Amino acid sequence: MDYHTGLAAGFDASGYDMIVVGAGYAGAVCARRLAEACGFRVAVLERHDHVAGNAYDCLDDAGILIHQYGPHIYHTYNDRVHEFLSRFTDWSDYQHKVLANINGTLMPVPFNHTSLKLAFGDERGERLYQKLVDTFGADKKVPIMELRDKKDPDLEEVADYVYENVFLHYTMKQWGKTPDQIDPSITGRVPVFIGDDDRYFPQAPHQGMPKEGYTKLFDRMLDHDLIDVFLGVDARDILEITSKHVLVDGKPYLGEIVYTGPLDELFGLDLGALPYRTLDMQFETLDQDQFQPVATVNYTTSEDFTRISEFKLMTGQVVPGKTTIMREYPGAYEPGSGQTPYYAILEQQNLDLYQQYRKRVSGLLNFHPVGRLAEYRYYDMDAVTSSAIELSDEIIRTHS
Repeated sequence: MDYHTGLAAGFDASGYDMIVVGAGYAGAVCARRLAEACGFRVAVLERHDHVAGNAYDCLDDAGILIHQYGPHIYHTYNDRVHEFLSRFTDWSDYQHKVLANINGTLMPVPFNHTSLKLAFGDERGERLYQKLVDTFGADKKVPIMELRDKKDPDLEEVADYVYENVFLHYTMKQWGKTPDQIDPSITGRVPVFIGDDDRYFPQAPHQGMPKEGYTKLFDRMLDHDLIDVFLGVDARDILEITSKHVLVDGKPYLGEIVYTGPLDELFGLDLGALPYRTLDMQFETLDQDQFQPVATVNYTTSEDFTRISEFKLMTGQVVPGKTTIMREYPGAYEPGSGQTPYYAILEQQNLDLYQQYRKRVSGLLNFHPVGRLAEYRYYDMDAVTSSAIELSDEIIRTHS
């Protein structure tokens, strides 16, 4: 594997069996699997000056390992995903915990036994908790809609508290919506955890952080003699889609193309832009060992930002007297602004627009959209990896 900056003047796409657009999870997984399984020579084209996509991490000026595009917390229920990624990293035993700052009081989320007692007082909180256990059983996640369905005033009070103090204002900030614009089906899925486990992913069998960071994981994944990585290359400059062919530098490309970027931008937004939410991430290094009790604190009832992340508490890095935190300010994504599109807005009109773009490439047998941008989906890291493994399975079968 070699990293190159830009494309050399003599770059010849026909010398590669596969072109991968994007060096994040979807692209890197496909590149590695096809190089190994089929002996493909692979060119990876990455718009940024680094690999790892939004999982990219690096040392800041204080020597603290930060996640440049926001915190990435690894967890999965998928054994195949875990086995594949574990080829390229060892894992720490980090167990993610989140607190919500509710009117100045820090409570675990998902809302649990401890949260109930903090919100309602020890005595009443315990009574409410026992009613939850008697009604639903222990160690279960129960959506607040199910609490309301029981027509019990106590359970409805718990549901209302969680809705108002944990979900509503946070969601308004995150998605830029008023309460009447928030889909009731989403509201109903907000969970209460009936138990004392205050981990954010209490039932995920695999969770932690890559011991040497995400970027190192990607360096190893892309480290193969048949893979070349070209950084600072915008594939749109050399890629053109027609009704019958994918053109690279004006010539039909006969190899496989894995595309992980936004489909609307590939077509110059000619049908309209797919809407996303973006984040303005404000980093701050403080002259203290630790800023907050856990790595993530959500501000659900106050502040313009949604959460503060403290990276040392995720990575386990020891840097005495310094810590770096990050505040997240959500906003509407503007194409061409240099912002990062983080969250697809999965409303029906947007999904319909995406399908119009998708139809334009559906007849191209060698063009494979995959990943959160190309599929216009919200994906956790493990789900992107799983999707890429499944796609590479299909391509491997056609060449075996």
